[in-house]
Amino acid sequence: MTFQVKRPKADDADIDITSFMNLMIVLVPVLLLSLTFTKIRVLDINLPELSGGASAAELSQSQLDVVVSDKGFEVYFPTGKLLKRIDKKDGVYDYMALSQLLQSMKLDLADKKDATILADKKIDYQTLISTMDTVKSYKTVVAASLVEVELFPEISLGDKKH
Repeated sequence: MTFQVKRPKADDADIDITSFMNLMIVLVPVLLLSLTFTKIRVLDINLPELSGGASAAELSQSQLDVVVSDKGFEVYFPTGKLLKRIDKKDGVYDYMALSQLLQSMKLDLADKKDATILADKKIDYQTLISTMDTVKSYKTVVAASLVEVELFPEISLGDKKH
């Protein structure tokens, strides 16, 4: 004789995901709000061309040099001729004065697009990047909107000569 065990049929249980959905509804916005959104910018640095066109002597004579030191800025144009020295104010670099000087120079040098930034070895990275931003362009309001106006976008970097 064979015995058959009769088991009661179990109903398929529904999966209760309510608590999981509640967790996701709270967790997703919290994670999204805690993210740090960063803006990454790339500054193009070009090396001046020394072949073709103008000779190397002509290029070096018409070069705009911005020297960054621990005392402030020195702007040379043409090469070797000190145009203006901009000292730090209360230990902070005066980027506004540098920008205003470069804006007035751009009026006279409308076709010039290149500039060289010469920095001391002690100058920190943020100061160098802020100087590059100042030399490259400035922001102004035109027709009720903020626009960026180009100054000297072709930037070369070098070490300050002692």
